Amino acid sequence: MLRPLPLLLAVLLAAGCAATGDAGGGEKGTSGTGPITFATGRDTTAYLQPLLDRWNQAHPAEKVTLLELPEAADEQRAQMAANLQAQSSRYDVLGLDVFWTAEFAENGWIIPLERGLFPLDRFLPPVVETAIYKDKLWAVPFTSNAGLLYYRKDLVKKPPRTWAELRDQARQITKKHNIGGYAGQFLAYEGLTVNFSEAVQSAGGEIVNRDGTEVTLDPAKGATAIEFLLQGLREGWIPRESLSYKEEESRLAFQEGRLAFARNWPHAYGPARAKLGDKLGVTRLPGLNGPGSSTLGGANLAVSAFSKHQQTAQEFIRYFTSLENERRVLTEGSFPPVWAELYDDPALIKRFPYLPVLKESILAARPRPVSANYNQLSLVIASSVAEALSNPSPGAADDVAASMKSELEEIIRTQ
Repeated sequence: MLRPLPLLLAVLLAAGCAATGDAGGGEKGTSGTGPITFATGRDTTAYLQPLLDRWNQAHPAEKVTLLELPEAADEQRAQMAANLQAQSSRYDVLGLDVFWTAEFAENGWIIPLERGLFPLDRFLPPVVETAIYKDKLWAVPFTSNAGLLYYRKDLVKKPPRTWAELRDQARQITKKHNIGGYAGQFLAYEGLTVNFSEAVQSAGGEIVNRDGTEVTLDPAKGATAIEFLLQGLREGWIPRESLSYKEEESRLAFQEGRLAFARNWPHAYGPARAKLGDKLGVTRLPGLNGPGSSTLGGANLAVSAFSKHQQTAQEFIRYFTSLENERRVLTEGSFPPVWAELYDDPALIKRFPYLPVLKESILAARPRPVSANYNQLSLVIASSVAEALSNPSPGAADDVAASMKSELEEIIRTQ
């Protein structure tokens, strides 16, 4: 049992009952105990239920039921938003993408949590930032994520550290072996926003400041990021079919031998390793003048403001983000944990050789803008970049970057 001490519970429950549209206070639910529902994206690796079974065996009166939402993040958010806007108590614990924190807190859909109840000081620092909004903890990090560059060791002598090195190697391999050189996630959706954000960061810029109050995109750096992709398309080392790629398509293209390099999340490692064996290599994303910067991904766990069993929900989150469970999240689900010490565990590194590189990538990663209007920002970014990539006319990169900045500034002004 992981029940907190009575004093801590009193503090937690006092904080837990407060949630309003301005991320302030106001009771929305009851802080009771009982069965709960865990709503999260589809479990594609079937690792969640065994972890839930362990909780259920120890808590027969407070069993948790898994409610799997669609695999696509946009669809998950849409279903959660519809449920919470209706103030339904159907969901108790919410598995949130890390960039939803501000929106869900601002709308009063989740409750603030007591920081002292969770070992945040033992988590990787960047992942903790994703759960904080207006100086309050609104969720608890559950998994982390950062983009990695997958490459073929049998085709690449030394992995690239810069875009220029990536370009040179990809062009040579494409010409010699008649396969694609490089691809990421270039369809017009959140994945393209991530890929563009990483390119901007890797060129030394940013799109929006950390608190989401100002557009800080330098149009020149934005154009440099777009031109990196346009050059690959024009020269053929980025295949045009990659304009339809999401994570799954790019993963399959790489592990099936149709790409020499691919940007993807750590979940792609297991299947690629099974297919390619010792031919698989993993390194940090390259940048303009050296190693690049990834977008910070992952999932956080939050408590619905309309849950009738908030006490149980919070205790469940403590259990689910414990060190023991986080180890299982990696070993059984292949998802990056949030506990820093797991990345230095020799036994885990032997089983998951990419862990040291992944830790470096997470520590160098940047979270997406903290904004209640993040979805609007992402839509503008993805649609703008997609237009440039599909119609690579002269000067397209400069025009798109300037226009994008104006549209983003309009969204920030009206939020």
